[in-house]
Parts: sequence; structure tokens; C-alpha cells
Amino acid sequence: MPIRLDHIIVPSRDRKAAARLLAGLLDVPWSEDTPAGPFSPVYVNDELTLDVGELGGFSMQHYCFRVGEAEFDAILARLQAKGIAYRSTPMGAVDMQVRNSPGGGRNVYWSEPDGHAWEMLTVSYARMPPQET
Repeated sequence: MPIRLDHIIVPSRDRKAAARLLAGLLDVPWSEDTPAGPFSPVYVNDELTLDVGELGGFSMQHYCFRVGEAEFDAILARLQAKGIAYRSTPMGAVDMQVRNSPGGGRNVYWSEPDGHAWEMLTVSYARMPPQET
């Protein structure tokens, strides 16, 4: 069996509000509670759950979702409808722009609700071969 990431804990100040917002943006199910601990799980797909937990003193994390073009447009529309500021760079200023990502595709970043850098892209650049110089 190949190794797959099953779940990860996402720190938050208000787990239910954070899980509700993220699930709404991604248009995926979530639950207020789980029997596995004090988490509000966001069921990203059949293989990945984000367990949102209230953890104090956490640092900013980066989470990236690879989606299809139609999903990208739908999630971007939900960001816009909720008035969530977004940007074209991971840590840059809010510019309300979508970036054409390396290797083709599009990506966008936002930082709601707990300051984490959330990213959505249509073509992964994480596994692109290095550019020759």
C-alpha cells in the first residue's frame, strides 16, 4: 500500500468557526466534533481529513490544495462572496489577484481565519523538475 497522508491537525483559536469557514469555501463536509479528540474535522476528500483543534500559541502554517479549473473558479467565487482578502503571493500584500503559476495553471493565497497561509492551485509546482541554468 502506498503511503498517504490521512489527517493533519490544523491549529485554531476557534475550531468550529475555522472548520465551518474552510469547509464552506471548499464545499466539503465537516463536523463540530469527532470521537478522536477535541477537533472539528473537515473532510477534504475520501483520503484526507483536516482536524481543526483549538491550540494556543501556534505559529502560522501553510496548507495547499490542488484542484481542477472548475473547482478553482468555484472556491475563488466563494472567497469573493465572503469578502475574504486574497493575494497572488504566499506572504505578500493583499492584491486580490490570481497568479499564473510556474508550469502553467493558476494559484491564489488567503489567510483566514487564524493567519495560516492557505493556497489553492490547479497545477502543482512542488514536483516540477528543476530548471536548468
